[in-house]
This record gives sequence, structure tokens and C-alpha cells, in this order.
Amino acid sequence: MSKRLTSDSLVLPDKAERLRLFGSVDPVQGAKPVRKEDMQDLQNSKNDFLFELQQVGISNVKYPLNVISAKDPEKWSTIGTFRLTTSLDRESKGINMSRLMEQLHSSYLEGLSDRLPDLVELTRQLAEQMNQPKAELKVTYPWFYERAAPVTGLPGLNHSLASITVGWEAGKSPVIGAGLDIQITTLCPCSKEISEYSAHNQRGMLRIHIDGKRGELLPGYWKEELLNAAESNASSCLYPVLKRPDEKRVTEHAYENPRFVEDMVRLVAADLYEKHWIRKFQVDCRNEESIHQHDAVACIVYDKSGTP
Repeated sequence: MSKRLTSDSLVLPDKAERLRLFGSVDPVQGAKPVRKEDMQDLQNSKNDFLFELQQVGISNVKYPLNVISAKDPEKWSTIGTFRLTTSLDRESKGINMSRLMEQLHSSYLEGLSDRLPDLVELTRQLAEQMNQPKAELKVTYPWFYERAAPVTGLPGLNHSLASITVGWEAGKSPVIGAGLDIQITTLCPCSKEISEYSAHNQRGMLRIHIDGKRGELLPGYWKEELLNAAESNASSCLYPVLKRPDEKRVTEHAYENPRFVEDMVRLVAADLYEKHWIRKFQVDCRNEESIHQHDAVACIVYDKSGTP
């Protein structure tokens, strides 16, 4: 029935009639089963499906994640972007992907964090839920940490993008990888050398990826170690709050520590080489040139496995 409203004699049909007006129809009374027990499970079909799969699963999953840090704030919650996969044998048609989300949610309810034991256990449980011998987890998330201005000490929060990869296989030790994207300041050595005064500088982006030693977890302070490897070799690190005395200090410090993009990747590589818990690393640096429209880039990949 139509219903008359008090506003300017506007007459509206009731809710059900309005929905039908805009295309809604009654449910189709089909013949297929509605109970789970009576439905055909295609994913669990068994046959010769030609190939086994190394990875199958879900990606771009946003879920809450606790971040544990040696810097303030020591614990807080962020949003992680997850990729969850398992292997699939040749005789199985597919996996039940809803179980991946179920397991992630279960781990979330138990206080899932970026601590490696938490993520290794989640990866093991993924393989167990799917009755598969292998599983892999990758998560990326912003890491916020307090940074005080160099002179005034005024605090604020900086952030870097962290990532962790866990590979799990039954009967073997987990394989761990991690990465951190860090923004820095670099001042051009050539500009400083040839100019009567001043030198151009730019903001750089360092991307560090490391692989841990086989059978060993990374130390709990790996984020702080990678951050220090980047910032201690830069012309300057970045600060969320700067007053004039701070800006003077930062500008002069950068002038005292000029760096080419080539210098950055080599210096960071040297720091990573000295860390006993890193087996392999890759360092990428991209400087957003302040006097060109293009960027300057450099990259080092180094595997310590063959070194003494």
C-alpha cells in the first residue's frame, strides 16, 4: 500500500514495493540442495589434474596486526596486507580457500603479531588446515616509531613499510625473509664539490630485503637493525617535527655527509654483510632528483652463503 507522508504531500510506496520498483524479484525456487551436507564439493574432487601447484590461495587480505617494536611505541595495532598460500598436489582439484580466512581470523583472536614465532605458527596451521605439505605467508604493514628532533627534542612519529615472508614445509625448518622501505635524505657530492656555495639534495627511498639463515629465525629487533643500516649511512635521516635550530643541524649534517646513490647501496650493504643472521640481501636506492625530472637508482644483490 502507498503511504502518504506529511512533507509536501509526497506519497511513497512501502519498502517492499519500492524494491520491486527498482528491479528486485522474488527468490527463485530452485531444485539444488541448500544444506552443506547435500552440496557437491568440487574443490575436493580427486583425479589426475596434470600438474601440482607450488602456490594457491588468497592475496590482498587486510587484517589487524599487532606490531612489536624496540622503539616507542613498543606495541600497537596496524593493518597488515596478507598473502596466504599452500601447495596443491596433482590429484586434488583445489583447496578450500575459506579455511585460510578462518585460520587467519583464529590467529587474530589469539593476538596475532609481527613476531616471527606467531607468523611461523600461522603458516604451519595453514598447511595443516589444507592437508598440504607446504604453505607460505607474506605480510606487509606500516611500522610507526617515535623520532625526536635533533636539537629541540620535539617528538613525532615516522613510519616505514615492513614486510615478512615465511615459507613452511613439513619436516624442514621455516625459511624467513624480511624487508623494510626507508626514506632518507641524500646530498649530492658532485654538487658540493663544484659549487661555490650550497649543494642540491633530495629525498631517497631505500628498499632493503634480507633472507635469514636456514633453520634460524631473525632476531626480534630486525626492523630496528635495518632502519639503522639505512639512516646511519645517509646524508641525514628524516624527522616529523623540525624547528629552526633542528633544521640548521639537519642541513649542516647532510652537507657534512654527501652521498651518491651508488654510495648508499654500498654502505648499507657493508652493514648488512656484517650481521651474522643475514644470509642474503638486496639493497635498492632511488633518489628523487631535485634538479632533474628523472630519478637516480642503484641496486646490490649479495649472497653470503659462499663466503667464509
